[in-house]
Amino acid sequence: MHAFRINRFTDPPVLQDIPDPGFPGPGQVRIAIKACGLNFADLLMARGTYQDMPDPPLTLGMEIAGTITNVGPGVTDWQPGARVAVYGGHGGLAEFGLFPASRCVALPETMDAETAAAFQIAYGTSHMALDYKAGLKPGETLLVLGAAGGVGLTAVEIGKLMGARVVAVARGEHKRETARRAGADLTFDSTAPDLKAQLKTIGGVDVVFDSVGGDATRAALSACAPEARILLIGFASGDLPDLPPNHLLVKNVSVMGFWWGGFFKFNPKPVTDSLATLFKWQGEGRLAPHISYRLPLERAAEGLDLLSARQATGKVVIRVA
Repeated sequence: MHAFRINRFTDPPVLQDIPDPGFPGPGQVRIAIKACGLNFADLLMARGTYQDMPDPPLTLGMEIAGTITNVGPGVTDWQPGARVAVYGGHGGLAEFGLFPASRCVALPETMDAETAAAFQIAYGTSHMALDYKAGLKPGETLLVLGAAGGVGLTAVEIGKLMGARVVAVARGEHKRETARRAGADLTFDSTAPDLKAQLKTIGGVDVVFDSVGGDATRAALSACAPEARILLIGFASGDLPDLPPNHLLVKNVSVMGFWWGGFFKFNPKPVTDSLATLFKWQGEGRLAPHISYRLPLERAAEGLDLLSARQATGKVVIRVA
């Protein structure tokens, strides 16, 4: 079968033929993969710098949608033919894969595979971070950095659904307009030389959703209201920000690290509860996943390049079958 693989961290990923994964083991299902969503974490994994890094050789692709073809010993909740989405951590950019049955989520009849592949990590991260972690309340001000990216755009959308006043920071007018269409009440250009001064004019930020890091994080801290919560989601800028602890102390600001995938290892129930809510909202037409690029498997490298160059708004999805 075809798979988009890392053989060595010193070499770029390549599309190659590898053996079929075979029959699933205990607790596993075999899935014919239809689509796979790309994430910034795939870039980090390709470089060997991701925080949960398996050893190569390995197949990239964290979140997939497809159809179960076989179930392994002990699997009773699923049958062949079921349409599912799965967060596998890796292995998604291939025609078939073996995944834990416990991570499968049934797809609503109204959701196609490409939408499902764009859904889990981006919406799951935003919803759990804002609701479960930060406790965002109606009427609070939410500041989203990197607001037109795959995760940032869902934070805008979900923040608005939760009743917040949403302020979006994105690069350029096109991305700012994308954030406005997702529900942002105010937008600012991340390249503005006076971003820090501009953010101070909005009247105090209660929650910061930060997938960028660097100068943007430092500017956001200056705009925080007392008892604000800063969610550290990622560092797309490559700059890990130094936050002055005396500023955090004086304003009673909380800084919270958040990694959605990590919950599968120690507390998966909030993840499954969150996904149930999100699939319900999607079925009701309250969420509209934004996919800016849909590419075939042979163009997976191009998809990663789009993420690296920050040319995509919303998600990049790879069609596998």
